[in-house]
Amino acid sequence: MTNRDQEIAVLARGLDQAADLLGSVGNDDLDRPTPCHDWSAAELIDHLVAAPAKFARMVRGDEVDWSAPTPRVGDDRADVFRSGADELLAAWDAVGQGDAPMAPDMQSAEIAVHTYDLASALDRPTAELVPEVAERGLSFMQANLTSENRGSAFESEQAAPPGADAYQRLAAFSGRGVSASR
Repeated sequence: MTNRDQEIAVLARGLDQAADLLGSVGNDDLDRPTPCHDWSAAELIDHLVAAPAKFARMVRGDEVDWSAPTPRVGDDRADVFRSGADELLAAWDAVGQGDAPMAPDMQSAEIAVHTYDLASALDRPTAELVPEVAERGLSFMQANLTSENRGSAFESEQAAPPGADAYQRLAAFSGRGVSASR
Protein backbone atom coordinates (compact mmCIF):
# COMPACT_ATOMS: atom_id res chain seq x y z
CA MET A 1 0.00 0.00 0.00
CA THR A 2 1.43 3.37 -0.99
CA ASN A 3 1.44 6.38 1.31
CA ARG A 4 -1.32 7.94 -0.82
CA ASP A 5 -3.38 4.77 -0.45
CA GLN A 6 -2.91 4.99 3.32
CA GLU A 7 -3.91 8.67 3.28
CA ILE A 8 -7.06 7.84 1.30
CA ALA A 9 -7.93 4.96 3.65
CA VAL A 10 -7.69 7.34 6.62
CA LEU A 11 -9.73 9.95 4.75
CA ALA A 12 -12.41 7.32 4.08
CA ARG A 13 -12.59 6.51 7.81
CA GLY A 14 -12.90 10.22 8.59
CA LEU A 15 -15.69 10.61 6.05
CA ASP A 16 -17.51 7.59 7.49
CA GLN A 17 -17.40 8.89 11.05
CA ALA A 18 -18.48 12.38 9.96
CA ALA A 19 -21.44 10.83 8.10
CA ASP A 20 -22.37 8.85 11.22
CA LEU A 21 -22.19 11.99 13.36
CA LEU A 22 -24.27 13.94 10.84
CA GLY A 23 -26.84 11.14 10.94
CA SER A 24 -27.28 11.70 14.67
CA VAL A 25 -28.11 15.42 14.34
CA GLY A 26 -31.69 16.33 15.11
CA ASN A 27 -33.43 19.51 14.03
CA ASP A 28 -33.40 20.66 17.65
CA ASP A 29 -29.56 20.62 17.48
CA LEU A 30 -29.29 23.13 14.63
CA ASP A 31 -29.19 26.27 16.77
CA ARG A 32 -26.40 25.00 19.03
CA PRO A 33 -23.20 27.07 19.11
CA THR A 34 -19.99 25.56 17.74
CA PRO A 35 -16.29 26.29 18.25
CA CYS A 36 -16.11 27.26 14.57
CA HIS A 37 -16.09 30.99 13.69
CA ASP A 38 -19.33 31.88 15.45
CA TRP A 39 -21.25 29.43 13.28
CA SER A 40 -24.34 27.70 14.55
CA ALA A 41 -24.49 23.95 14.18
CA ALA A 42 -26.68 24.46 11.09
CA GLU A 43 -24.06 26.67 9.40
CA LEU A 44 -21.27 24.24 10.32
CA ILE A 45 -23.31 21.32 8.99
CA ASP A 46 -23.95 23.12 5.70
CA HIS A 47 -20.20 23.73 5.30
CA LEU A 48 -19.26 20.19 6.32
CA VAL A 49 -21.85 18.60 4.02
CA ALA A 50 -20.64 20.64 1.02
CA ALA A 51 -16.93 19.93 1.60
CA PRO A 52 -16.54 16.42 0.09
CA ALA A 53 -18.18 17.35 -3.24
CA LYS A 54 -16.04 20.50 -3.41
CA PHE A 55 -12.93 18.46 -2.65
CA ALA A 56 -13.90 16.00 -5.41
CA ARG A 57 -14.03 18.87 -7.90
CA MET A 58 -10.61 20.05 -6.71
CA VAL A 59 -9.12 16.56 -7.06
CA ARG A 60 -10.40 16.53 -10.66
CA GLY A 61 -8.66 19.89 -11.23
CA ASP A 62 -11.75 22.13 -11.16
CA GLU A 63 -11.76 25.55 -9.52
CA VAL A 64 -13.80 25.83 -6.32
CA ASP A 65 -14.94 29.06 -4.71
CA TRP A 66 -14.91 28.35 -0.97
CA SER A 67 -16.16 31.86 -0.29
CA ALA A 68 -19.41 31.33 -2.22
CA PRO A 69 -22.54 30.97 -0.08
CA THR A 70 -23.04 27.39 1.08
CA PRO A 71 -26.41 25.86 0.22
CA ARG A 72 -28.63 24.87 3.14
CA VAL A 73 -29.15 21.16 3.66
CA GLY A 74 -32.22 19.54 5.09
CA ASP A 75 -32.90 16.44 7.12
CA ASP A 76 -31.05 14.33 4.54
CA ARG A 77 -27.73 15.90 5.63
CA ALA A 78 -26.02 12.55 6.24
CA ASP A 79 -27.13 11.17 2.86
CA VAL A 80 -26.00 14.30 0.99
CA PHE A 81 -22.66 14.17 2.81
CA ARG A 82 -22.27 10.45 2.04
CA SER A 83 -22.97 11.10 -1.65
CA GLY A 84 -20.27 13.78 -1.71
CA ALA A 85 -17.90 11.49 0.19
CA ASP A 86 -18.46 8.72 -2.36
CA GLU A 87 -17.83 11.24 -5.15
CA LEU A 88 -14.58 12.32 -3.46
CA LEU A 89 -13.30 8.78 -3.02
CA ALA A 90 -14.17 8.01 -6.67
CA ALA A 91 -12.25 11.12 -7.73
CA TRP A 92 -9.21 9.86 -5.81
CA ASP A 93 -9.55 6.46 -7.50
CA ALA A 94 -9.59 8.14 -10.91
CA VAL A 95 -6.61 10.46 -10.48
CA GLY A 96 -3.09 9.25 -11.14
CA GLN A 97 -0.41 9.09 -8.47
CA GLY A 98 0.99 12.62 -8.05
CA ASP A 99 -1.65 14.17 -10.34
CA ALA A 100 -3.90 15.67 -7.67
CA PRO A 101 -3.50 19.34 -6.74
CA MET A 102 -3.56 18.49 -3.02
CA ALA A 103 -2.92 15.66 -0.57
CA PRO A 104 -5.68 13.53 0.96
CA ASP A 105 -4.30 14.47 4.38
CA MET A 106 -5.35 18.08 3.74
CA GLN A 107 -8.89 16.86 3.31
CA SER A 108 -8.61 14.66 6.41
CA ALA A 109 -7.54 17.76 8.35
CA GLU A 110 -10.62 19.71 7.20
CA ILE A 111 -12.98 16.83 7.92
CA ALA A 112 -11.38 16.11 11.32
CA VAL A 113 -11.48 19.75 12.47
CA HIS A 114 -15.15 20.06 11.59
CA THR A 115 -15.94 16.64 13.06
CA TYR A 116 -14.46 17.98 16.29
CA ASP A 117 -16.54 21.15 15.94
CA LEU A 118 -19.76 19.19 15.41
CA ALA A 119 -19.04 16.66 18.16
CA SER A 120 -18.38 19.57 20.52
CA ALA A 121 -21.60 21.30 19.52
CA LEU A 122 -23.51 18.08 20.18
CA ASP A 123 -21.70 17.49 23.50
CA ARG A 124 -20.28 14.20 22.18
CA PRO A 125 -16.89 12.89 23.32
CA THR A 126 -14.09 13.05 20.78
CA ALA A 127 -12.16 10.24 22.44
CA GLU A 128 -14.47 7.77 20.66
CA LEU A 129 -13.52 9.06 17.18
CA VAL A 130 -10.82 7.43 15.00
CA PRO A 131 -7.63 9.09 16.29
CA GLU A 132 -5.61 8.43 13.12
CA VAL A 133 -7.81 10.84 11.14
CA ALA A 134 -7.02 13.72 13.51
CA GLU A 135 -3.37 12.66 13.88
CA ARG A 136 -2.78 12.73 10.10
CA GLY A 137 -4.72 15.97 9.81
CA LEU A 138 -2.68 17.53 12.61
CA SER A 139 0.62 16.40 11.08
CA PHE A 140 -0.43 17.92 7.76
CA MET A 141 -1.48 21.19 9.37
CA GLN A 142 1.67 21.45 11.51
CA ALA A 143 3.77 21.02 8.36
CA ASN A 144 1.77 23.48 6.25
CA LEU A 145 -0.08 25.99 8.41
CA THR A 146 2.00 28.88 9.70
CA SER A 147 1.08 32.05 11.54
CA GLU A 148 1.52 33.88 8.23
CA ASN A 149 -0.92 31.76 6.19
CA ARG A 150 -3.67 31.05 8.75
CA GLY A 151 -5.90 33.66 7.15
CA SER A 152 -9.41 34.10 8.54
CA ALA A 153 -10.12 30.36 8.64
CA PHE A 154 -7.84 29.60 11.59
CA GLU A 155 -7.15 31.66 14.66
CA SER A 156 -3.83 31.51 16.50
CA GLU A 157 -2.85 28.15 17.94
CA GLN A 158 -4.24 27.54 21.42
CA ALA A 159 -2.79 25.38 24.18
CA ALA A 160 -4.24 21.90 24.34
CA PRO A 161 -5.09 20.72 27.84
CA PRO A 162 -2.97 17.99 29.46
CA GLY A 163 -4.09 14.56 28.28
CA ALA A 164 -5.85 15.97 25.21
CA ASP A 165 -6.88 13.42 22.59
CA ALA A 166 -5.91 13.76 18.91
CA TYR A 167 -9.05 15.75 18.02
CA GLN A 168 -8.54 18.16 20.90
CA ARG A 169 -4.90 18.71 19.89
CA LEU A 170 -5.97 19.32 16.28
CA ALA A 171 -8.69 21.73 17.40
CA ALA A 172 -6.26 23.65 19.62
CA PHE A 173 -3.73 23.88 16.78
CA SER A 174 -6.55 25.18 14.57
CA GLY A 175 -7.26 27.98 17.03
CA ARG A 176 -10.21 26.48 18.91
CA GLY A 177 -10.31 26.83 22.66
CA VAL A 178 -10.35 23.33 24.10
CA SER A 179 -11.24 22.62 27.72
CA ALA A 180 -10.00 19.65 29.73
CA SER A 181 -13.53 18.25 29.88
CA ARG A 182 -13.94 18.19 26.06
